[in-house]
Amino acid sequence: MDDCIFCRIARGEIPARKAYEDEEILAFHDIRPLTPAHILVIPKRHVPSLAECTVEDAGVLGRMMVLLPKLARENGCDQGFRTIINTGPVGLQEVYHLHIHILGGPDPLPPMLKR
Repeated sequence: MDDCIFCRIARGEIPARKAYEDEEILAFHDIRPLTPAHILVIPKRHVPSLAECTVEDAGVLGRMMVLLPKLARENGCDQGFRTIINTGPVGLQEVYHLHIHILGGPDPLPPMLKR
């Protein structure tokens, strides 16, 4: 999608502090981090939300999931981390491009996060 902010980041039209990139996946640091480590992992291909994934997305979703612990460790989450996928309006999804949040840092996370 031309106006999707995450598509624009994936195309290099909007700068981002990248944590990882390959042909299908981009990971970058959130510009408004909620924790010391806050990384967003997205498929480069536009997928509006997890609810809209199909069996054709299984490969990239699996690769994203395997990448999460590596990125967490590389960004100081040695003792654990939280992943969040907000889906749809009830799930409080803000950007309608599938993304996984990696959240963590040196201190334990609270039971729930608020912006």
